[in-house]
Amino acid sequence: MRNSAEPLVIVIAGPTGSGKTALSLRLAEHLRTVIISADSRQCYREMTIGTAKPPAEDLALITHYFINSHSIHHPATAFDFERYALDKLEHIFQARNTAIVCGGTGLYIQALCEGLNEMPQVDESIEKAVNSAYLENGREWLKEAVATEDPEFYAQAEIENPARLLRALAFRRSTGRSIVHFQTGTSKKRSFKILKITLALDRQALYRHINQRVDKMMAAGLLEEAAALYPQRHLKALNTVGYVELFDYFDGHYSLEKAVDLIKQHSRNYAKRQLTWFRKDKSFHWLAPDDYSGILRLIESEAGCGGQA
Repeated sequence: MRNSAEPLVIVIAGPTGSGKTALSLRLAEHLRTVIISADSRQCYREMTIGTAKPPAEDLALITHYFINSHSIHHPATAFDFERYALDKLEHIFQARNTAIVCGGTGLYIQALCEGLNEMPQVDESIEKAVNSAYLENGREWLKEAVATEDPEFYAQAEIENPARLLRALAFRRSTGRSIVHFQTGTSKKRSFKILKITLALDRQALYRHINQRVDKMMAAGLLEEAAALYPQRHLKALNTVGYVELFDYFDGHYSLEKAVDLIKQHSRNYAKRQLTWFRKDKSFHWLAPDDYSGILRLIESEAGCGGQA
């Protein structure tokens, strides 16, 4: 039941493979609350194994939002997430005082916590031309185009995420400006407190977890999931690590073993970029994923009400 204390959003962030999901589930059960995913791919119903969604039994135990909420045919953006999450929080806080936001997509977390600037519209004809050129020329062409035309974005981009690069290139060609100038600005005032926690893990341990998780995904049927999605590989949502490498394998560009090695490599690269993003935000508290008591004390101190919902 909700009490009179100011509601609190607990953000559990961190790189892929750092243990965010397990911690968030444990906290949600303890606090008797729900979880909003801040992952730009777990929202898609068609992508399950490759996006490392929580198991079905955990989704049944704890209410999750922004998981299986969209289709790859109707891609979501950070602006969509901001509106979606704020709407859900309004309803959540009618019944309880805490909510957990869990994910590794820094821009989505920023959108919720600070808001994003209004952005000019991208010219649809330019967007289609950029996508067609990418399909014809491949990822190396896309990387080179973005590096040349928008070096400011490329310097901080998820360069193994074609969807981000495609959007940035289409935006640059449409507006003549870098998309980075529309991703920060004056923070919007929120009607709730925000506690941001990033999970800190030794780099070698993190990389080991990532490699092991990719092996588990393959054993769980990632190859078959990618094969089922292969006919739709042109969709933006499928320009995602774990899928594009297997699509290239299906196209005969390299062996399955090489594809799996590239998934691991690109996942590790992505984790490094996530860490760089979160380090820029000085409001994050960095804690070890197994320091549950320390994390709980921090939450209880911020909530000012014993941490209970």
